[in-house]
Amino acid sequence: MYCKNCGKEIEDGKEYCADCEPKTETVVEETPAPEVEVNTESTTQNTTTNTNTTTNTSAELKSKMAAGLLGIFLGQFGVHNFYLGYTKKAVIQVSVSAAGYLLSFCTFGISCLAPVGISIWGLIEGIMILTGSIDKDGNGNPLKE
Repeated sequence: MYCKNCGKEIEDGKEYCADCEPKTETVVEETPAPEVEVNTESTTQNTTTNTNTTTNTSAELKSKMAAGLLGIFLGQFGVHNFYLGYTKKAVIQVSVSAAGYLLSFCTFGISCLAPVGISIWGLIEGIMILTGSIDKDGNGNPLKE
């Protein structure tokens, strides 16, 4: 079994590891004034005065295997980075690949180097994810096995 909060391997029957059990995050809601908005979906601890208290147990962890395979097979389109939440990098990968393919049709294949380079980039990132060199998603959450 794995910890619901950080993804570390734990004993069967437990929900959290020893590090996370006392640290379950408490999100505090304040009854706002009419001109104030309160974001109750925040993953950081809210320290304002409260009337209602809820406990946020964990965020949904992304799969290391899924991200790695997406990087290996669809890396040139940035699919693995979209999956992990690295949207800016993913948009760059898909844009450069698309531009390279469009230019290669216009130049009869001469400028196909951009999609090849992005493919190699995606392949390397996929391998890095599977080997554990990249072990966090775009929000800083650990990847689950």
